[in-house]
Amino acid sequence: MDLFQSLQLPGEQVHDRWMRLALDEARVAASEDEVPVGAIVVASGRVVASAHNQREQLADPTAHAEMIAITQAAAALNSWRLEGCTLYVTLEPCPMCAGAILQARVPVVVWGAADPKAGAVETLYRLFDDQRLNHRVEHTGHVMADECGRILSDFFRSKRH
Repeated sequence: MDLFQSLQLPGEQVHDRWMRLALDEARVAASEDEVPVGAIVVASGRVVASAHNQREQLADPTAHAEMIAITQAAAALNSWRLEGCTLYVTLEPCPMCAGAILQARVPVVVWGAADPKAGAVETLYRLFDDQRLNHRVEHTGHVMADECGRILSDFFRSKRH
């Protein structure tokens, strides 16, 4: 039995436990009037970083959940190389975040909802599969996609009313 399976609750999919934690971060973002995207980094079966979008609060266009989580994980592990880590994020990474994931040498990314406007893993671009780059990222998408997408849809629907 691998580590993911040993951490699995009965009847749940392998990545659901961790994605739920990323969704908790997305809910915090929504409560702070930020676009509700959450991310966590797992290493050796424990969360080493958790973050959510903070672009509005920090007035920083780079303050995406993944970027903040990568920075936190690097500090927690005292290394910019996040080898042995898995990043969970509720929305398919954009080109900026995918680039940071590649630069940080994150080996595995699990994402929730597809991003038709900026998805750089599968939807618009396929950066993690680009053979020209010196690092590859294993990736699994559409994990808890309905729930991940719903929090975004609800957030933007509330902005239109």
